[in-house]
Amino acid sequence: MSLSGRNRMPAFGSDNMAGMSPQILEALARCNEGPARSYGADEVSARLERRFAELFEHEISVLLVSTGTAANTLCLAAATPPWGAVLCHPLSHIENDECGAPEFFTGGAKLVPVEGPLAKIEPEALQVKARLGKGDVHSVQPACVSITQATELGTLYTPDEVAALGAICRESGLALHMDGSRFANALAALDVSPAQMSWKAGVDLLSFGATKNGAMGVEAVIAFAPQRGHELELRRKRGGHLTSKMRFLAAQMEAYLADDLWLGNARHANAMAARLARGLAGIEGVEVQEGARANILFCKLPEGMAAALLDAGFYFYADRWAPNVVRLVTSFATTAADVDLFVAAARSFGMAPVAGRS
Repeated sequence: MSLSGRNRMPAFGSDNMAGMSPQILEALARCNEGPARSYGADEVSARLERRFAELFEHEISVLLVSTGTAANTLCLAAATPPWGAVLCHPLSHIENDECGAPEFFTGGAKLVPVEGPLAKIEPEALQVKARLGKGDVHSVQPACVSITQATELGTLYTPDEVAALGAICRESGLALHMDGSRFANALAALDVSPAQMSWKAGVDLLSFGATKNGAMGVEAVIAFAPQRGHELELRRKRGGHLTSKMRFLAAQMEAYLADDLWLGNARHANAMAARLARGLAGIEGVEVQEGARANILFCKLPEGMAAALLDAGFYFYADRWAPNVVRLVTSFATTAADVDLFVAAARSFGMAPVAGRS
């Protein structure tokens, strides 16, 4: 069944599949009225920078880009020389899903994996990797640590866990970057402030996501040391990510932050994931992954159930991680009816014999 059909089944493949929040669509329409200065010199962009400073309770430098890849790689490039090493978890997005963009934008820096359970870097492992090869002319030099919040498994770093990694970074002279494509989902789940989750815990550079949570296509690069701002501006231009009609990116982000739309969207997505987890956990043979608290859920389904659900028209990713393991992602647009329909279908397939299914 086509995902473009009007009567399509609910999709749990990614929060990127959701459309736009109406408030953001309306902001784009308003922004389209009349001319405005280009390349970020418009009034909306100026207001947005002040809004971000208020939100994070800190003087910052903000640059808007249209993709998460651009946000992540510009941060890493500003923190890592070509002979440097970016320390990251082996399950991180920059390690597995950026098509070599970190290496490209840094001019050749190496990604060095640092292990830890539930897709989170373990402080003891970071202590070792932070010293590895340091001062040795034959080795890449540790320069930056990158963590993902929420992680690719849907797990979360608490502020204390981030602070523990931040302390190691300070002791070792490393920058700390946070890939926050789902930053809002993490804050909503942990009920902490943006400041507590970022610079107060030692984060130097943040990729602040909006696209997955209701925007059309905008992310922010946030530097908590404003002196990095000019270099980031030059890298953004050189990398081809300085948008001429920047007001349309700024309008999205301004509407995203207005009246805490971003947190409301994230709370809803998280609540739908929790509802999905509760429903699936009650089905015999379904194993729901422990630890996920945001809007990503991993489950192991009984043999044949994933194929039956896909055949029925539901959309999600399966068998990429292990046999019968699926990833289900909810968004601000997911409804309780979507979740309940999926759970009911899973329950019915769990009760039906595998043989003879189409």
